[in-house]
Amino acid sequence: MPALGHDLQFGTFITPLNADPQMPVRLARLSERVGLDLVTFQDHPYQPRFLDAWTLLTWVAARTERIRLAPNVLNLPLRPPAVVARAAVSLDLLSGGRFELALGAGAFWDAIEAMGGRRLEPGESVTALTEAIDVIRAIWTTGDRTPLRAGGEYYRLAGAKRGPAAAHAIPIWVGAQRPRMLRLVARQADGWLTSLGSFPPGGFEAANGILDDAAADAGRGPGEIRRLLNIGGRFADRSGGFLNGPSRQWVEDLLPLALEQGVGTFILASDDAAAIERFAAEVAPALRASVASERATRGQG
Repeated sequence: MPALGHDLQFGTFITPLNADPQMPVRLARLSERVGLDLVTFQDHPYQPRFLDAWTLLTWVAARTERIRLAPNVLNLPLRPPAVVARAAVSLDLLSGGRFELALGAGAFWDAIEAMGGRRLEPGESVTALTEAIDVIRAIWTTGDRTPLRAGGEYYRLAGAKRGPAAAHAIPIWVGAQRPRMLRLVARQADGWLTSLGSFPPGGFEAANGILDDAAADAGRGPGEIRRLLNIGGRFADRSGGFLNGPSRQWVEDLLPLALEQGVGTFILASDDAAAIERFAAEVAPALRASVASERATRGQG
C-alpha cells in the first residue's frame, strides 16, 4: 500500500569535499535559489577528504534563509546520541526551525574503529540505534522536568537534564535497507531515507512493502512515515535508460515511485550545478503537477 498524503518535496545530496570547501556551500545556496526544499550532505567523519558534516551544516544554515538542512545520514557510532540531540536543537534554533535529523546505524566499521569508535555487529548496531533514538527523544521531551535515567547496553543517561526545546518538531529519519532496520523505522522513525541505487531491480518496492507491513504491526498507517529517496541520473537529449534522458522522461520514471510507492521526497545526488538547476526547473514542478493530476483522477486528493 503506498504511503500517500505527503506533499511532494525535492532536495539535493551534496558531497562535502574539502578540496574546494566553498563548493558544497555554493551548491546549497543554488539549491535554495532555484526553489528546492532540502539540502543534505554526506557524513563520514573518518574520511579526511570530507568537511565535518555538523560544521558544514551550521555554516550553510548561516548562509541560507529558507531551505531545510539535514545530514544524509549522520554517522551515529562516532557521535554520542545525547550530544546529537542537543546539537540538533541548537542548529534548529539558530536556523529558525530548518534542521531535520537523519541517522544511520553505521557502516565502514574498519574506519569507524580506526577513529576510536566501537565495532558493532549488524544486529548490535540496530540495537544501538534503537537506544539512541530513545535517548534523543527523551532529551527533546521538555514537558517532563524529571532527570533522565535510562539504561541501555550501548547508551545510558544517568540524571541528564532535558531540553532545550527546538524551534519546530524535528523529525527523525533513518537510513535503512534490510528488514530489521525497516522494522525499526516502522516503530520509531518519522521517515525512511534510502538510496534507489542501493537496491537491485524490484528491491526498493520489496523493502517498501516490508516497511508498510511493519508499520501496520506497530499500529501505524503507512502515511505516517515519509519516504525520502536519494536518486541519481543523467540529463540527455535521448533516452538511455532509467533516469537517463530528457526531463520529461525523468518525470515519467519517477511518477510511479510517488504514486505507487508513496515517495514523498526525491533527493538528487549530484554536485553538478546545471543538473541541480534542471532538476528544480523542469522535473520538480512537472512531477508535482503529474502527481496532483493522477491523485485527483484516482480520487486520492
